[in-house]
Amino acid sequence: MAELSRTTTGVPAGPAAAQPAAAPPRGSGFWVVGAVLVLLMLSSSVPSALYVLYQERWGLSSGMITVVFALYAVTVLIGLLLFGSLSDTLGRRPVLGVGLVLAIVSMGLFAGARGLGLLLAARAVQGLAVGLATGAMGAALLELSPRSRPALGAQVNSAGPTVGIGLGGIGAGLLVQYAPAPTVLSYLLLVAAFAVTLVGVVRMRESAPGTRSGGRMRISARRIHVPAAVRGRFAILVLTIVAVWSVGGFYLSLGPHLALSLLRSSNYLVGGATVALLAGAATAAQLLLGRTEALRTAVLGLCGLLAGLGLVLLALGLGSAPVFLVATAVLGGGWGAAFLGSFRALSALAEPAHRGELTAAVYVFAYLAMSVPAVLAGMLTNIHGLHRTSVGFMAAVAGVCALALVVTLRLAARTRAEGSTT
Repeated sequence: MAELSRTTTGVPAGPAAAQPAAAPPRGSGFWVVGAVLVLLMLSSSVPSALYVLYQERWGLSSGMITVVFALYAVTVLIGLLLFGSLSDTLGRRPVLGVGLVLAIVSMGLFAGARGLGLLLAARAVQGLAVGLATGAMGAALLELSPRSRPALGAQVNSAGPTVGIGLGGIGAGLLVQYAPAPTVLSYLLLVAAFAVTLVGVVRMRESAPGTRSGGRMRISARRIHVPAAVRGRFAILVLTIVAVWSVGGFYLSLGPHLALSLLRSSNYLVGGATVALLAGAATAAQLLLGRTEALRTAVLGLCGLLAGLGLVLLALGLGSAPVFLVATAVLGGGWGAAFLGSFRALSALAEPAHRGELTAAVYVFAYLAMSVPAVLAGMLTNIHGLHRTSVGFMAAVAGVCALALVVTLRLAARTRAEGSTT
C-alpha cells in the first residue's frame, strides 16, 4: 500500500510547499481541467481514424482492431478501480499531473509503433492515464464551476468527451489523408498539447474538500462504490449510460470501416468525419439542452437514440449512404442529450466527500459498455460480416434504450410526485 504525505492543498509537504506562489483564480483552474478532459478524449479517438490504415498496413482483422480498442477501455477500468477515488484523498492536482505524464508516454509509444505490439502497449498506457485522471477531472469540474453558473461543471463533464472525440476524429482524418507521416504527426502534436496543459495543472488551485485518511494516499479497489441510499436511482440512470457508450464504442472501433463501406470511398477522412459527425451532433444537443432539467434531458436523449438507431437500421437495409449520415447525426444528438441528462442526474446523487468515488463508478459502467459489446461485434464481424453484425448490434442497443426510457420515465414521474408533496 503506497503512502505519500501531503498538505491539505494537495501540494507535497516540505519547505518549498510552505510558501506556495499565489494560485490562479478558480475560473482558470476550471478551464484547465476542461482542456485536460477534451485532450484526453481527443487523443483516445485519434486511433479510430487510423484503424483502417493500421488494418491495411499490418493485415489486422476487424476482431483484432476491436481488441486493440477494448484494451484501452479495460485499462481505463483498471485505473478507475485502483485509483478512481484517489483524488478524494490525495487531491485533484497531483492525480491529474500523473495522468498527463502517462498520456505523454502513450503518445510517444503510438508515434513509435510499427506493429501490433507497440500499438497494444500504447493503448494500455493511454487507458491507465485516462482511468487515473477520470475521477479527478469529473470531481474538479464540479468543484471549480463558476459560482454564477453552477451547472456548468456537469455540462462540461458530459460535453467534453464528445467535443474531444469529434475533434480527434476529424483532425486525425485530415492528417491521415493529407499530411506526411500520418501515424506519427497526430501523436507528436498531442505530446506538445499535453505538455502545455501539464503546466496549467501544476499552477492551478487545489479543489478537493479535504482528505478522509489523515493526508495519506491509500490505493484500494474497494473505494469504488455507490452509496446504498442512492443505488436504486443509480441503477436506473446507469442503463442510459450503458446504451450511450455501447453506441460510442461501436462507432469508435468499427464506425469508420462501416462508413467507408456504405459510402464506397477510400478517403480516410470519411472515417474520421463519421466519428466527428456523431460527436459534433452530440455536442450541439448538449449545448442546446444545457439548462433543461436532467431527467427530461435524458428522456429526450433516449428518444433521439431510438430514432437514430432506427434510421441506422434503415440505412443498412437500403445500403444508403445519405440515410446513414442523417442517422449518424440523429444518433449523435440523442447520444449527447442522454449522456448529459443521465450524468447530471447521477452527479446530483453524490455528497462532496464521495464525489470522486461516484463519478468513477459512473465511468466504470461507461467503459464496460464501450468495450465489451465492441469486442463481441468485432469477433462476430469476422464470422458474419460487418453489415449483418451492425444490424444485430443496433437492434440489441435499441432494446436497451427502450428499457432505459421506460424506467427513466417512471423515475421522472416519481420524482415529480415526491416534489409535489414537499
